[in-house]
Amino acid sequence: MTIRPLHTQTIDYLKVEVYENRKAMGTSAGYAVAAKMKELLQENQNIRMVFAAAPSQNEFLEALKGIEGIDWSRVIAFHMDEYIGLPANASQRFGTFLCHRLFYEVKPGEVQLINSSNAIQEECLRYGHLIEEAPIDIVCLGIGENGHIAFNDPPVADFCDQVAVKGVELDLACRQQQVNDGCFETLADVPTHALTLTIPTLLSGTHLFCMVPGATKFAAVHRTLSGPITTECPSSILRQHPDCTLYVDTDSYGELS
Repeated sequence: MTIRPLHTQTIDYLKVEVYENRKAMGTSAGYAVAAKMKELLQENQNIRMVFAAAPSQNEFLEALKGIEGIDWSRVIAFHMDEYIGLPANASQRFGTFLCHRLFYEVKPGEVQLINSSNAIQEECLRYGHLIEEAPIDIVCLGIGENGHIAFNDPPVADFCDQVAVKGVELDLACRQQQVNDGCFETLADVPTHALTLTIPTLLSGTHLFCMVPGATKFAAVHRTLSGPITTECPSSILRQHPDCTLYVDTDSYGELS
């Protein structure tokens, strides 16, 4: 399926595609990711992918799981972050989100979930080892209202992190976003800490697809595209990745002239 963007541009290395609404954005991103998966599976025995879990990914995940011709049995799937302190059966856990939104339906050959119930340092080492066993082929991510990628909020973001996975304290703006997104009823319900893949780990992916719809992301998208490359807006580093495409709608990008 081909849905033409309303506008395209390239900023540094970052390719930007603007769509009329989030459904068109998600559908186009889904088909682009599926095409890359099929291409890589023609060349490799399996592929390794990292997925984000957030309402911003809903339309993309819905499109991706409906596309035929992908041999999911040869996909090794990871996710990029997880809360610390939520019960194992909590619906807000990102592993649970992805299982219900994608993994249970497409059945990847291998699914590696972060277990934040483990001792934190042990889990960072365990999951980091799994991530670093082989190159990551595709990363599907979003951008937070404060410019975070995964849970690398501005106070803890480090473009030169020496570890693959780390424990972090969540920024207030990040925690408030979880309420704004309807994932938690009140700020007090949102965990204060999480585990996250670090920025170098995310950028180690060969192909990055970043889906960012909605008016609440307008400021973050503007800073990503127009501001300096700095950890004050962690997503700005995406402009330096050699193969990253940013998918936005008119709400997150702003009015087209």
